[in-house]
Parts: sequence; C-alpha cells; structure tokens
Amino acid sequence: MRDPRITQLARNLITHSIALQPGERILIDLFDTPADMGIALIQAAREAGGLPYVNVQDARLTRELQLGATEAQYDVQSATQLAFMQEMQAYIAIRGSLNITESADVPPDRMKLVAQKMRPVTDYRVKKTKWCVLRWPNPSMAQLAGMSTEAFEDFYFRVCLLDYAALRPAMQALQDLMDRTKNVQITGPGTDLRFSIEGITSEYCGGSKNIPDGECYTAPVKNSVEGVLSYNAPSVYQGIAFDNVKFEFSQGKIVKATANNTEALNRILDSDEGARYIGEFAIGFNREIMQPMRDILFDEKIAGSFHFTPGQAYEGGTDNGNVSQVHWDLVCIQRPDYGGGEIRFDGELIRKDGQFLLPELKPLNY
Repeated sequence: MRDPRITQLARNLITHSIALQPGERILIDLFDTPADMGIALIQAAREAGGLPYVNVQDARLTRELQLGATEAQYDVQSATQLAFMQEMQAYIAIRGSLNITESADVPPDRMKLVAQKMRPVTDYRVKKTKWCVLRWPNPSMAQLAGMSTEAFEDFYFRVCLLDYAALRPAMQALQDLMDRTKNVQITGPGTDLRFSIEGITSEYCGGSKNIPDGECYTAPVKNSVEGVLSYNAPSVYQGIAFDNVKFEFSQGKIVKATANNTEALNRILDSDEGARYIGEFAIGFNREIMQPMRDILFDEKIAGSFHFTPGQAYEGGTDNGNVSQVHWDLVCIQRPDYGGGEIRFDGELIRKDGQFLLPELKPLNY
C-alpha cells in the first residue's frame, strides 16, 4: 500500500507548486526515484486535467555517459531534449541518487562540456516552464543528515509538507523590505561582507520552484561586493565535497578562494569570467531544517542561514547581469550553535544570531 504522504506530496506539487492547468503538458523527470512517487504524480496530473510524460534516469548510467562525453554526442542529446522540453508547459524533477558524489571522478573537462551543451535545455526549462525540483529520501541522505532511514523519511515529509501558505504574509514582508534596501552588511566569525542590492528586486520562495522551500532571494550589484566571507556549511559541487570555503572579494570579484580542496575550488571558479562574481544573495528560514547535509535543496533553506552564490544570476527582476555556467549555492549558518552573526540592511540590524528582530518578520523564526 502506498504511503499516504506520497499521495499528498504529489497533489501538492501538481496543484500548488506548478498549478497545472487542464490540457497542459508536464514532464516528470525521475532520477533514481521509486515508481510509487512517479505513479502518484501521473495520477495527480491526470486529476488536474494535465497530460503527463515521464523520463526515468539513473545516476550510474549518467556517470558512464559523462565519462565518455563528446561534443557530437551531446550536441544531439541537447537538441533532442530541448525540442522535447519546448513541448512542455510544466516540469517536475525528483532526484534520489544513493550516491551524491557519483560523478566525482568524471574529468573536469568532460563535466564542463556536458554543462555547456545541456545549458540551453536548463535555460528553457527555467525561463519558459512552470517547474519544481526536489530530492527523494534514501539511506544515503539519512546518513548525511546523521539520522536513521525512518527518522529521515519522517523529517523529509514534515519539511516538504510545511504549510507555506501560512508564512506568506511574513515572506512578503521580507521581500518588501529587501526591495527597499540599498546596502547590506553581514558579519560573523571570519565574515565581514558589504554589498549593495539597490535597484535589484527580490522574490520569496514559498513552495513553488523548490521543495523544500523557505527563502527570499535577490542579487548584489555585481561590482559592489567587498570583504571576506567564511562559509560554515559543507557542500558538494560537481560531485566533489567541499568544507571551510572562504572567499575574499574586491570590486565584486572573488580574488582569493580557499577550502579543504583549494585546487578544485579555484578550478570551478575559473570555469568562466562570471564564476568569480556573485549571482544570488538569499536568506533561508525553513524552521524544520536545522543542520546541513550536503544537499543544497535542503541546506540553502536552513533556519538562520543565508547563501551567497558564485555564478549565474536568475533572469528577471533579480538579475544583476552576471552570466556563468556555474551556480553554486554556498551556505553560511548564523545561529549561535554555528558562531552567530548579524545581517544589517541600510545600517539597521535585521537578523541577529539567525533570528529576525522586526515584528512582521518574526513568524519566519525557528
């Protein structure tokens, strides 16, 4: 018998996250995800009057393709996938790989080739479809979170089924405040960061693009970032694990970058000109997510955190003009158990040690 939480999650994704309408076509992209979830999504899409299509993927097969990637091969793959995506009005991807570092031994030049060739597909999906992406719980994720498999499953559904609608007034208040703000200062252990967000709008995320959700994002004026930032949440990018990432900025550019794997870090930042500039600044506030687990869809929403993202900016009002094949959401947690920290907007203390101070924002506190 199917877990009723699967049915509820599928219906939430179809009716709330992407608001599928009668006659709309949706691609359901399943990466190492149980058939029960795929079936629930197909059924929910049909209930909404939509036309579901399914693509099933496997991380080990993807790695094997990447190991031998050639331009000719990925020219065809990109063209065919783009043509198919152009027939879709909506997209849901669920990723449940048992090994988040499955592609760690793919040569960097092959990973760069794949990213470049498949970028048009991603760009079309992000810009032209109603989309939502999420992970699927498994023992590997439970291990990273330091939980039993059963406890992590309970955590997963609790987080993903959060009542985002109840938080909408406070999320809107934070978005309005960020829209009025000119200058931001962030301080904490190993961090003294200053930048402008003047003229760049913000957007809150309440259960639409990503599940789990719970952030409000914008972007810094590209050349305004100055100072130093020490991230304290571990991360995985391009299949490589990173810890203790630290950036120094001058006129918006990352001029010095160190980590446990400084060579690999700088190789990523040298992917193109835009990779050393910041494309996103976001404040996370999902009260159900307290600890990092090297899974960015969860970690970027951690209560009391912010992320400051090297690479591509989101197009639209939050766009600061930065272009890159990289978009890496690195996270810093400012709760007392992670050393604390402060965020100031135009000199006013907005959040201290991970807790919002303004009354209209307090519903977002953990």
